[in-house]
Order: sequence, then C-alpha cells, then structure tokens
Amino acid sequence: MSDPDDLFVATAGKVSRFRATVAERPVAPPVDFEAIRDGFGTDLPLEPAAPAVVLDELLRAADPGITATVGPRYFGFVIGGSLPAATAADMLVLGWDQPAFNATLSPASIAAEQVAGGWAKELLGIPATASVGFVTGAQEANTVGLAAARHHILLEVGWDVEQDGLQGAPRVRVLVGDERHSTIDRSLRLLGLGTGAAVPVRTDDNGAIDTVHLEEVLAAEDGPTIVCLQTGNVNTGACDDLATSCDLAHARGAWVHVDGAFGLWAAASPTFSHLTRGIEQVDSWGCDAHKWLNVPYDSGLVFVSRPEVHAAAMSNVAAYLIGSGQGTEGGADFVLGSSRRARGFAVWAAIRELGRSGVADLVDRTCALARRFADQLGDAGAEIANEVVLNQVLVGFGDDATTDAVIDAVQRDGTCWMGGTTWRGRRYMRISVSNHSTTEADVDRSVAAILRCWRP
Repeated sequence: MSDPDDLFVATAGKVSRFRATVAERPVAPPVDFEAIRDGFGTDLPLEPAAPAVVLDELLRAADPGITATVGPRYFGFVIGGSLPAATAADMLVLGWDQPAFNATLSPASIAAEQVAGGWAKELLGIPATASVGFVTGAQEANTVGLAAARHHILLEVGWDVEQDGLQGAPRVRVLVGDERHSTIDRSLRLLGLGTGAAVPVRTDDNGAIDTVHLEEVLAAEDGPTIVCLQTGNVNTGACDDLATSCDLAHARGAWVHVDGAFGLWAAASPTFSHLTRGIEQVDSWGCDAHKWLNVPYDSGLVFVSRPEVHAAAMSNVAAYLIGSGQGTEGGADFVLGSSRRARGFAVWAAIRELGRSGVADLVDRTCALARRFADQLGDAGAEIANEVVLNQVLVGFGDDATTDAVIDAVQRDGTCWMGGTTWRGRRYMRISVSNHSTTEADVDRSVAAILRCWRP
C-alpha cells in the first residue's frame, strides 16, 4: 500500500468500521496502561517505515486503550459524540490541512466560521452583531470572554491593560457563584487577576445563583466588576437567572460573562429556552460545540457583544501576518491561538445536518433520556440528588463509599461509563446525557448494569 490515496481510503474504511461497531464495544474496559504505552514502543526508531506499516502498528497499539466516548452509552464529562456530517467534515479538514489564521491564509476556513457562527448566534438567541471566535473548548472560551471583560472594564476607568498590564491597575472584582466550573478559576489565574479576585455569591439548592445575594454583593463595593454566570451547572444542569442578573450587573456598570459549556444550547429548544431568558443581555458567552452540538473534539465557541473589544483583547498583529489585526474577519483575531485548526467546517456541517428543528430535538431527547435515568434509578431506591432540569443527573447509593464502589464497578463492567463527583459534601454518580445516538434502549441497558453493580 505505497500509494497515499490507497492508505487514506483504507484509513477511512477503518474509521467507518469502528463507528459502525462502537455501540457494542466495552465502553471503557479495564486496561493495563503500562502495557498500552509499551505497545507504542520504547526505543526511538532508527530507520524509516512505510506509512501502511506505521498505520497498522498504530492501530494495534491504540485499540486496547480506545474509550468509546463517541458511543451511545458514554455518560461522562458531558461528551456529545460526533454527528456523521461533522465527523466527515473533520476528516476533510485533516486532508486539507488548512491553517485557519485568517481569510488571506484560508478563505474557505474563515468563510465557514462566519456562516456557522452566524447560525449559532441565531440558534442561541445571541445578537447578530456579536463577534464569534472558534476555540478549543470552554476553557479557552471563558479565558477569551474574561479577557474581553478585563479590557473593557479597566478601559472604562482609564486603564489600558493591553498596553500597561496589571501592575498598578485598579483592582478588579469577579463575582462568581459558589458552584462555578473550575475553568473560571483557571482563567482568572491565566489572566493575572488571580483566584483572589473571585467574590463568591450564594447559590440555591440546585446550584443556580441567588440574585438577592448578587445584588447585595454588587452594592458592597464600587470599582471594575465582572459577573460570571452559568447556564448549565456542571453537576446539576441548573441555570442562572440571566435576565435579572444582567439588570443588576449593568446597573452597576459590570460586565456579564456566561459560562454555558453545554447548557447554552438549551436556548435552541423551545421547550427549554425559558432557562436562558435574558441571554441577549449578556456581554460575553462561552460554550462547547463538542458537547451538545455533537461536533468532534476539540471545538468551542466564544461570543462577545462588542467586536471591537474582542479584537482589542485578542488580535495578533505583525508585519508578516498579512490580513491580521483587522478585527472584522474573526480567525485568530478572536482567539488565543494563531496556529489553529479549521474548526468551522465541522460546526457548519453539524448545524447543516440538524437544522434548527434537529438541534431542538437533540436537546429535548437527551433531556428526556436524563429524566428516564432519574425515574428508573429513583424507583429502584437510589437517591436522585438534583432537580433534573436539563441533561444532568446526580445519583447516590447510600453512603459515599458505596457510591464510589458502584461507580468503579460500573466503569469496569463496560456496559456504560459514568464518572463521580462531589456535590455539597457528598459523593454522587454523575450522569450526563448528550450523545445524539443514545436511545431509550441504551438508557434501560445502562440502568440494568448500574443496578447489577449496586445489588449483584
């Protein structure tokens, strides 16, 4: 198989066969990590090898350690799998090898981003005038959104952070719920604000921010302020009251950023869009495409209400970077990276495959399946710790030790995969339903496996 075309065709066939059989693979069989690593070889190869030989060796070495995250019974980490059109689009991206820096380097990449970004804004109810950056995921999205916030609120008090940095700058407060995602704290560290800038705001029993306490904290101190909200608590799926929070924050001159890693897509469903009421009032938004939109990893989106602020915080300008620093095209002017994959093609393909009604149906179906998990496990005597408002379910099996033992047994069983989490001081199994291919039969089969592991 010396012809590259033959190699690519053979590889595509192997990918196709994997996807066709992934539903019957053990989701995450017990593995010996050291043995898998040794399978990739320990000594640096001295001589070249034929591409077909390399591919065969890679397949043999990797197969025992491939987790079926793309399959219908993987319920960990809010991983959405990947739609057929989005997967095929990403395969094309690998073949095209388009660096999506700007429209001068790859016109098609930036054109796809602009169209897909416009579609995403329309689906989510974000103003059409907002800018869009195609990022790696929620970590980068939140970092970019908070960088834009930092730029704006400091400029409002006469400080140019891009020119003068943070030494001597006015203190910035970042108001955050006490049930925030860890990416927010990491973003504060990366941006030089530090986690000490975080001012906690109480949350309710399901993890949504307490707007009465938010108003009190806002009023307690003047100065540059960012309010971080969330749509889709990572444990419970709870959504903050965006409309009320934005009214309170904007009355005090604060910038509002929303971490909506998966929950922002609730806005695309008429059934659940009430949970995102006020989304158009937000100043910056972050979400993943590789979660509920079911785009291959790694793919996220960041939106900023003021494109000029977005570009001021992010743009990369140099004499040799033709077409850079325009602040209008997107590309690398709206994200952290310059050497970036052309992620817009897969997002475009996913939305084109689903359409408005398909995205809404995906959200509705997976939420109904999460409720099916909760109902069946609750009826069997397990504790359902959260109000199941979206696609997240927290399940307890008595004491913490038993819960952790059940989680471990389920993961080793291989029928399905769920992770564990700590919520309000207790250990729970966390079930995240976001894969387009998951069916009621997958839920029923998974529930049976969980109960078998709990009460053998």
